[in-house]
Amino acid sequence: MAQIRPFQCVRPAAGYASRVAALPYDVYSREEAYKQAAKDRLSFLNIDRPETQFAPDHDMYAPEVYEKARDMLREYTEQKIFVQDDSDCYYLYELTMDGRSQTGLVACASLDDYVGQVIRRHENTRPEKEADRIRHVDVCSAQTGPIFLAYRKNRQIHEITERIRQQQPLFDFTSEDGIRHRGWQIAGGADIRDIRGAFAGIDRLYIADGHHRAASAVRVGLKRRAEHPGYTGEEEFNYFLSILFPDDELKIMDYNRVVRDLNGLSEPEFLKRVGEKFLTEPCGGAARPEKKGCITMCLKSGWYHLTARKEFCSEDPVEGLDVSILQRELLGPVLGIRDPGTDPRIGFVGGIRGLAELERRVQSDCAAAFAMYPTSIGELFAVADAGLLMPPKSTWFEPKLRSGLFIHRIER
Repeated sequence: MAQIRPFQCVRPAAGYASRVAALPYDVYSREEAYKQAAKDRLSFLNIDRPETQFAPDHDMYAPEVYEKARDMLREYTEQKIFVQDDSDCYYLYELTMDGRSQTGLVACASLDDYVGQVIRRHENTRPEKEADRIRHVDVCSAQTGPIFLAYRKNRQIHEITERIRQQQPLFDFTSEDGIRHRGWQIAGGADIRDIRGAFAGIDRLYIADGHHRAASAVRVGLKRRAEHPGYTGEEEFNYFLSILFPDDELKIMDYNRVVRDLNGLSEPEFLKRVGEKFLTEPCGGAARPEKKGCITMCLKSGWYHLTARKEFCSEDPVEGLDVSILQRELLGPVLGIRDPGTDPRIGFVGGIRGLAELERRVQSDCAAAFAMYPTSIGELFAVADAGLLMPPKSTWFEPKLRSGLFIHRIER
């Protein structure tokens, strides 16, 4: 059963949340991070990507870079830009995008639940990507980027959430991308007891986004356990910062593919090969897939509807995903892209950028683009429940959780 507990949160003082809140560290290239961090010295991106405080040619993984993040976090706390609550609390974090809201519980999840697979994952992690966040968490002794967890909706948690949302929020602002952010504190003993008890009755949680952050937090926790052989299990390093959302409030967007070349084929030759696995017909223009099993493809000659032939579909939770069918039947055998996680000929475009971005890429630096039907939250749960892993870049969640609004210190 899930161990979800309150914590003494470090958070922006009144009036600072809108300036501090920043998109996750990994949505930016290094060049983009420098430009974004320079817009406001209080943006949490300065701490999440501390190499921005050094020259562009400085080693971004040098020890002094992580020490700078630690020092800035301490400095902002001393300047009362951040405050720390003096008791263990839960929090709510609501994001509203295009009129649709999702509200998550901000809390700490258990390292042991991750190891014991109460918390299920659906993606592999790469050690080199984990290494950066391991150092960041370890040197700062704080988890600064929340893990996005999902759970099957629960009536009791929903009722408490709805009641708390009627209260005065800790913060309420709209970010420059038009997303409204609101947060509340849950300090009442009865609510804390009831929420903790409700999650104790939930046998599975799912990582929606933040697999590398989760793995890094757990690695640091295990390291601290080794350094404290007398640990009791109650220490803060045994838990990691999470925001937990009910499944019925989440939206997964398409995660689309762009390919640099047609592997030596002309467009007519390529279309002939595509037709061996997919029913293919021209579109009148840019179009999104209308249902599972359908893909739309953009070539320099125009857009096409692709429908996977029945014999190439599957009931397997992973093999039956549209992204798996595309990879297995087209990207691999026809275009020679065997490993989409490492092949430089393939790129990925989040659905938030729209079909126009796919057209732009085909007209500039790519030969083909594939618009996918979004993976569903049910498919994500099915893959995780089967103990399987999705192909790389199968899900794109919007809106993105902001960093800096809730921080968990792993040493009191």
